Amino acid sequence: MYVCICNAIRENELRNVARRCPGDAEACYAALGKRPACGTCLDDADAILLEERELSFEPATVTA
Repeated sequence: MYVCICNAIRENELRNVARRCPGDAEACYAALGKRPACGTCLDDADAILLEERELSFEPATVTA
């Protein structure tokens, strides 16, 4: 599914970049070599980034 029509950014591309880019949607777009055009996708993109980061979160193990 396309998240950003203006830049042809697909959801899977956004999820992949979310794992290596700590910023918001605009930072992740930049990591893909793109910039937001109309901006209507940014809220949805931020939600996808948050979801992906929560799914890939691995809590630190505590050793005593």
